[in-house]
Amino acid sequence: MKLFNELVLWTQSTFAPLGLWGLFILSVIESVFFPVPPDILIVLLTLQNPDAFLMIALVATLGSLIGGLIGYCIGYLGEKTILEKMVSKKKISKLHRLFDRYGAGSVLIAAFTPLPYKIFTIGAGVFYINIKKFILASLIGRGGRFLLVAWSVYAYGDSIVSTLDKYVFNPFALTAVAGFIALFFYLKYRRRLTF
Repeated sequence: MKLFNELVLWTQSTFAPLGLWGLFILSVIESVFFPVPPDILIVLLTLQNPDAFLMIALVATLGSLIGGLIGYCIGYLGEKTILEKMVSKKKISKLHRLFDRYGAGSVLIAAFTPLPYKIFTIGAGVFYINIKKFILASLIGRGGRFLLVAWSVYAYGDSIVSTLDKYVFNPFALTAVAGFIALFFYLKYRRRLTF
């Protein structure tokens, strides 16, 4: 936890001074390998310039999509060997079952929730998810998530930041929230998830 907090502070001090370019770069690399989500920069930049919340969300979404496509290509070209360096074979089997059952719907869930999107971008390439469906799922999931974060800061300012800090940037809370959202999504839309 301490290491993650230090990494968050390093991320802020490195990318925040670059403004929208820093957000774009962070969004790209987070979708491929970096563990700190771009949400922290979305919050900082929106607090500095609330009226730019739409542009901030758009930049994060485009960066994340480009990073997602890089991850997809890495998975497509490197196949399971790449995933085996990141997660256990047991988790790869689970991921494969998710893609078999929900297709690009799995990417959408990972893109919107705190699940590790990078694993799903690479996994989508490994398991040959249709590229157009991958792009659509990533745009909807990432765009929806980043717009929600930016709009929340725009609408509620500093009062929302402590809530986001407590529930969005806490790795333990992320797992719980992701689990509840994924379960809700599964129960409500299980018949429509494959698209």
